[in-house]
Amino acid sequence: MVQKEIKADKIETILSLFGNYDENVNLIQREYSVVILGRGDNLTISGEEKNVFEASEAVKALISLIEKGETLNETTIRYVFSLVREGRQYEVSHMSEGGICVTVSGKVVKPKTLGQKKYVQAIKDKTIVLGVGPAGTGKTYLAVAMAVKAFKAHEVEKIILTRPAVEAGEKLGFLPGDLQNKVDPYLRPLYDALFEMLGPDTFNKQQERGCIEVAPLAYMRGRTLDDSFIILDEAQNTTHEQMKMFLTRLGFNSKIVITGDITQIDLPDDRRSGLIQAMNILKDIDDISICRFNQNDVVRHKLVQDIIMAYEKYSKRNVKSNGQG
Repeated sequence: MVQKEIKADKIETILSLFGNYDENVNLIQREYSVVILGRGDNLTISGEEKNVFEASEAVKALISLIEKGETLNETTIRYVFSLVREGRQYEVSHMSEGGICVTVSGKVVKPKTLGQKKYVQAIKDKTIVLGVGPAGTGKTYLAVAMAVKAFKAHEVEKIILTRPAVEAGEKLGFLPGDLQNKVDPYLRPLYDALFEMLGPDTFNKQQERGCIEVAPLAYMRGRTLDDSFIILDEAQNTTHEQMKMFLTRLGFNSKIVITGDITQIDLPDDRRSGLIQAMNILKDIDDISICRFNQNDVVRHKLVQDIIMAYEKYSKRNVKSNGQG
């Protein structure tokens, strides 16, 4: 049994670390099987030597986030745990990032993981960015936030959001309404993100002016998109031809962000994903960046991370058994 003391700059930092009803410190104690006691601006961590070392590294990383103005929650704390497991806890100092934009409810939108920070930086620096990874990693949400920021700063004149309307088990012809009504369900996540950041009134006004366009991928054919921030969502469901068509819509002073999850392809078995092909074809072009997310970048409920990891293990077992068979 060993003990380690950690001193914070002020008692408020320790109070933030402990959280409401000690929920944060209880999470740390369970993760590392240690006992943490606070007295003033001092902490004492007790337990087995290895556990105390890892817990203290996590605590120091969390304190550094608090001192930069971050509010801790379970997602952030568990992300720091994952960095400690990988020996990357010192990289927490690189996570500090100013807000991208503020939602109508007053929430500041900003990267929450190192993977998200790298993605946002790539969008700033490159003309075309591919964000590839599992659900819940903020691929689309952060891309929309960057589009809104560019639009408000008058860096672009138009925001264009598009998705392939893949018939995942439903035939469009059986859905009620005109074509727009039929494709709206596929585009709903994009509407939701824009509503949150602009508000319905501003969104509707800008859409009427033609400054915001949310449309299925087929609507992009034959156009050249200048002065635009263009987001292609669910790109894993594009074909090779659709992806090439979309990429060649790029006009002057425009930026393209392509997002997708290559583990959730809804194309027929004989069609290869245009996103997978694009990742291979475009990987050596200087002004194009490919950002890959993993389960550590998931900012939803912890169970989402567990589910993703379980499916990855299942897929690896299947590949291995099929190879042996």
